[in-house]
Amino acid sequence: AVEQSGLSAFVTSRMLEQIEKVPLAPLAAELLSAMTDDRRHQRLFDEFTKVVGRFLSDEQALASMREKIREELPSLFNLFRADAYLLKKIIASAGSLLDEVRADPDHPMRTEFDRFVLTFVERLRTSKQYAKRAEKLKRDFLARPELKALAGDMWESLSLFIEQDAKAPNSMIRAHLANMFVEVGRHLAGDAQIRADMNQGFVVALSSFVESQKSGVSKFIADQVKRWDLAQLTRLIEMNIGRDLQYIRFNGMVIGGLAGVALYTVERLFLVG
Repeated sequence: AVEQSGLSAFVTSRMLEQIEKVPLAPLAAELLSAMTDDRRHQRLFDEFTKVVGRFLSDEQALASMREKIREELPSLFNLFRADAYLLKKIIASAGSLLDEVRADPDHPMRTEFDRFVLTFVERLRTSKQYAKRAEKLKRDFLARPELKALAGDMWESLSLFIEQDAKAPNSMIRAHLANMFVEVGRHLAGDAQIRADMNQGFVVALSSFVESQKSGVSKFIADQVKRWDLAQLTRLIEMNIGRDLQYIRFNGMVIGGLAGVALYTVERLFLVG
């Protein structure tokens, strides 16, 4: 029923719209800045050097590199016939450099990496060009069909879990909700200030909502009244407040009669006098 109602598509669409409104560049800048506060970016750098080291130790990767170098510099390697030897020397030097970097927390390459990260964070914060690139990247990512398919799969899994859990006699969701509401009620019962704040908050929120929606509510009521059938409206009024109307009519008749008698009496007195 949930899938047929279109709720899944509605929620997914609203979520993507909200994500679309979030500027990506400043957010990424803050996240990276938080990483640099306790030098966590250096741990990322260590992992990067480990990955490169493993790549340089892979025989298949080395063979691919050797073929690529031979294609790019055929004259050099045809002249010396030493492509394997030169590549091994290059790889050995690179491996030694990576070992030095991992062992030395103050290595110049780490300092250079610090400078690179800080510069990149500052550009994310201030550069309009970086902001445009980040927004384009975000839009391209959100437009990918794989993301919508993933959101649909997640929604389907969640709805299936909720449906199965709701049917279970020992529902976890039901138990957690019951405990949560009991706990909230206990806190509210024991804290008058929270209750007063909540009441005030509800008043402010509802006042703001009514103020913003009053034109729409007025139009809705007016449209509903226009659709009413006059005869049906009269019958409804008679059925619901008919006795009161009869009472008003009777009282009006009595008061009108008394007023008429009084006026007639006054008139006769003046004529006789």
